[in-house]
Amino acid sequence: MFTAAAESFLRQAREIQEEELRRFTARVSALLQGPEAGPDAVDGLQRLHLTVAATKYPRKLDGKFVEQLQTVLCSPKSPEQIQVLCAAILREMSPCNDLVLSCDEIQDTKLFSLVSSVLLAQGNKGEVAAVGQRVVQVLERRLPEGQSARFLLPVLANVISLSPESLTEEQTNVVSKKLADWLRYASIQQGMAQPSGGFFSSPRTKQPAPITEVDGAVATDFFTVLSVAQHYTQDQWLNVQTFSMLRTWLLCYGGKELDTLNPGATAGGDSSVTPLVPAPAPPGRLPLPRERLWDKAFEYCQRLVEQSTRRPLKKEDGDLQKACLIEAVTIVDIICKQDSSYVCRAVSFLKILHSRICGDATYARALLPIAQFFLNHSKLAAVDSDAIYKHLFTDIPAQLFHNPSLAFEFVQFCKDNSQLFTDSSSIFRQSFPNLFKFLAWNSPALISEFVDLLPFLLDPGTTIEIFHLLLDLPCLTAALDVQLRAAALPASEKAGADPAGKPATCLEAFHHPLYRSMFQYLLRTRSAPKDAPDSLVPLRQLLGSLAGSPRVVQCAETVPVLLELFFRVVAEFADGSLINQLVVLLLQRSDQLYEIPAFKEDVYRVLGSNLAMLCGLRPALVVELSTEILEFSGAVSNIQSKEAIFTHLAWAVGEFLSVSHDKRCTVEQITRFFETLEAVLFEITQLRPQASTPSCAPRAISVLMATLTKLAARSQDLIPRVSMFLSKMRTFVQSPAVTSVYCEEDLEEILIRATELMNLLKMPSVAQFVFTPPVASTQFQKEVNDSLPLALRMVTQLLEPAAGSMPV
Repeated sequence: MFTAAAESFLRQAREIQEEELRRFTARVSALLQGPEAGPDAVDGLQRLHLTVAATKYPRKLDGKFVEQLQTVLCSPKSPEQIQVLCAAILREMSPCNDLVLSCDEIQDTKLFSLVSSVLLAQGNKGEVAAVGQRVVQVLERRLPEGQSARFLLPVLANVISLSPESLTEEQTNVVSKKLADWLRYASIQQGMAQPSGGFFSSPRTKQPAPITEVDGAVATDFFTVLSVAQHYTQDQWLNVQTFSMLRTWLLCYGGKELDTLNPGATAGGDSSVTPLVPAPAPPGRLPLPRERLWDKAFEYCQRLVEQSTRRPLKKEDGDLQKACLIEAVTIVDIICKQDSSYVCRAVSFLKILHSRICGDATYARALLPIAQFFLNHSKLAAVDSDAIYKHLFTDIPAQLFHNPSLAFEFVQFCKDNSQLFTDSSSIFRQSFPNLFKFLAWNSPALISEFVDLLPFLLDPGTTIEIFHLLLDLPCLTAALDVQLRAAALPASEKAGADPAGKPATCLEAFHHPLYRSMFQYLLRTRSAPKDAPDSLVPLRQLLGSLAGSPRVVQCAETVPVLLELFFRVVAEFADGSLINQLVVLLLQRSDQLYEIPAFKEDVYRVLGSNLAMLCGLRPALVVELSTEILEFSGAVSNIQSKEAIFTHLAWAVGEFLSVSHDKRCTVEQITRFFETLEAVLFEITQLRPQASTPSCAPRAISVLMATLTKLAARSQDLIPRVSMFLSKMRTFVQSPAVTSVYCEEDLEEILIRATELMNLLKMPSVAQFVFTPPVASTQFQKEVNDSLPLALRMVTQLLEPAAGSMPV
């Protein structure tokens, strides 16, 4: 970030105390009071600026010194460098109560720019409006000799960004006229170099040379930001500045529909979204200022598109070409929104532009505003633009996922057009696997964008595929890494792998027939749920060597966040069939995750909590998926390696395996679940001589005990079995083998819960009422369910009252 010297300066500036700062400002003040402020004053102001700017909290300066800074700033005798530093310090002090500055009487445009920057930094709407009024007044008049409007346009741009409503319609018309002239009528001759004044300077004035194009050819058309010169005239600088603020100006003032000009306009119409075709101007009527600006701006953008075809002599000119092309297409789109009569003209040259640049990866960012234009106007122009969208969503993410700026702009484009993803048959919706490549490779930077985008990608048809994609996201990152490295290999090495042998590395596997179909599916560009291979387990195992890659680890850290959002969105539209599918997949995929321990633990936590949520949405699934649930919950290894999922599943069995939730629930089913979970609890609590006790979370033991008790309360023949089991828990928690594994608080909690449950089973009818409440359809019934621990404690107090206590 900073050099050691810069870090040292910043640290000193932050650590300076108020008293020391006061003494230092006194020294600077004395330097400014001299007949001429020299290098010492410049150095002092630079240090003071660093001091007030280096801390997050505002520094307090003496009121008289602030007044002196304003006096020096406005003094015509002050050197320019001193004025710039005074303005910078006053901006850092904003908002400041001691300001007496005003730009009303200032004639010098450079000084006007500095003073207005201080006034705008105050954040006062009144000051912003006053500065805006004054800027327009100065621009409207003929400037004195030696003054230039190029120092005023940045001020105007700041006024627009802070308070666009501060300019009146009349003032925006004045500025629009000026902008149109500066865009179209800048000089086509190069500026003259300032004479050095040296002994050998030539007294003869050279004829100014013409401007050139980026390829060195003499320009034959009007000046633009892509025109090249050794020296620029003032009007050429204004041309460049006008183009830089043109987009903002058009968005703020270009689309205003005025009742006096369009009396038939419908109130409340949004002209920025639905283009209104302006009525043709009556013969002899001059175009309105904004109409003239549209015309000149459109012509200017067309010229930029033409200039982008030239081969630049310098690399930096090539970068400028691409940036200007993006801005030009964006401005054309805005103009067409505000006046749809330009659409047909724009379509013709933008289609040609797309055909020219679509095969050049260096122009990929320019494809986004072109696609945006056709999304906005293709219906009006009656053109088929599917080929443009298909290329954008198919080729660009697959080839350029590793370009971070393109990735951000692409996902931002998808966010801005999120309504396009609501059509399940559209190119956009079908291309969602490609979008996840951006996330997989640039996950920390794009996580917030995908949080906004993911809900638009989800529907009943995409839910299952996106669930797999999210769980395989770190694996996708590893596969993209292999793809990039494989593409860089020489052709001889790509073809050198033995198809009959087993590949030794990921790079060899990328082209190996055994893994080719798995790589192709993981790196697919379109949704293809029917083309999924039987299993990606071999590929996950193969890519395990990249599990420690920082990029893969970063990607893995984003998955739990998106999984939480995934389940939250799916819960809003999922029907019973989809919920059942998700639960089955959830249990299956818990065994098929990429081997990153922290990633697996976080995913198990999210899957477990949302498994309980899905069961709550559809309690009948406990009966309908009894085979899958019994298979998962009957494996002791699951309680040890997937404790979060196992615990929530066991809780769901105890909560929802009941006739009150599903009339199909039978005593046989309850008994089968009971025996399965009983065997698991027995396995993890059984004390065997010369054998280690399986270690699992105390929470899992407590949940299993509670679930067995709930099932016994619904099938009372099971009460003796669970009561006997619970009575043995004291022996379990007191065993040396157990006390060495669990802390004292955990063991005490297990014993308390076992005692409470055993006491409750001593009153079977009460137990049945407590553990099989009616389905919570009222707030009262919900509160009864939520207060179960309190009920257990109350029953315990009734059956085992403490000495000297009386039941309430």
